[in-house]
Amino acid sequence: MAVAPVPLWAVCVLRVALATVYFQEEFLDGERWRNRWVQSTNDSQFGHFRLSSGKFYGHKEKDKGLQTTQNGRFYAISARFKPFSNKGKTLVVQYTVKHEQKMDCGGGYVKIFPADVDQKNLNGKSQYYIMFGPDICGFDFKKVHVILHFKNQYHSNKKSIRCKVDGFTHLYALVLRPDLTYEVKIDGQSIESGDIEYDWNLTSLKKMEKSSAESKDWDQAKDDKSQDWEKHFLDASASKPSDWNSELDGDWQGPMLQKPPYQDGLKPEGIDKDVWLHQKLKNTHYLTEYDLSEFENIGAIGLELWQVRSGTIFDNFLITDDEEYAENFGKATWGETKGPEREMDAIQAKEEVKKAREEDEEELLMGKFGGHDKGFQRFHRRDEF
Repeated sequence: MAVAPVPLWAVCVLRVALATVYFQEEFLDGERWRNRWVQSTNDSQFGHFRLSSGKFYGHKEKDKGLQTTQNGRFYAISARFKPFSNKGKTLVVQYTVKHEQKMDCGGGYVKIFPADVDQKNLNGKSQYYIMFGPDICGFDFKKVHVILHFKNQYHSNKKSIRCKVDGFTHLYALVLRPDLTYEVKIDGQSIESGDIEYDWNLTSLKKMEKSSAESKDWDQAKDDKSQDWEKHFLDASASKPSDWNSELDGDWQGPMLQKPPYQDGLKPEGIDKDVWLHQKLKNTHYLTEYDLSEFENIGAIGLELWQVRSGTIFDNFLITDDEEYAENFGKATWGETKGPEREMDAIQAKEEVKKAREEDEEELLMGKFGGHDKGFQRFHRRDEF
């Protein structure tokens, strides 16, 4: 009997059902975002955010996000969600960032915090699990940070990952997988990937503690077992022979029996290490610890950064365990507005050039020479530096 093909919409629905979305924010409900995001009051000089789609956009409402508003300020704001652990699961952190002001020096990254973070006092010293995203300062420093918290220390990816430096909206995504591999994507394209142990110069907790525990416990077990099996014990069932003469034969000592050569499947000498480890791992303690890229109590996302020139817009935040869901979410948000955004920018650029020429022509007619370049200097493209 032929089986009817499953429609594409059903597959998409199933994929959404299987995905766990821990946090998703698109700022589509106007000023209600203030009920979900907490501005830190740790410093009265912290900069403030507003909801804006910027001077140019692909969709006026869909492109609205948190925009920095004051130059030369630190910023600290965060949103809380139901705590979870990503142990044994994939973790995807994704969002869009737009440096509309042509960033000269400042951060565009996000931080993932433990659930017990003090939102009202959020600052640069607040502990975080992950720091991810672009950071720009001058012409030399243009990188994507990927910093992980492990064994009470922060560790940076040793690879240099270049970020986008133009004024358009870009989609950033970090994928951390349970097999200790990772991937960094910009605009849906993989720009860096690899092994977390190697690219962070770290050793997996499992390998580190397992190796230490195996060596220590193995040596101890080998000694204990060897000594244990070398022992002999008196045969309690034996009795002194009737013809035993103590004066001639000395004091009678019962025969000693040696323990069996095998016990619990282990040899008395040269204990089979593989067998021993199999039994040892049943009750091991170190495999319950949180390893590289595994976090016990994820519960908040935030922006804690510095900007010399304000104007950056953050939007389309997503934290999930499903890479495909994140990819589809990116296409449905950034993917739908990236084209119209560039079109609007191009239109504005043409209008600026036209206006500049008209002003120059007017100055020439009025006899004010030397103004040819002024109009064109007012026009700046939002291309890369």
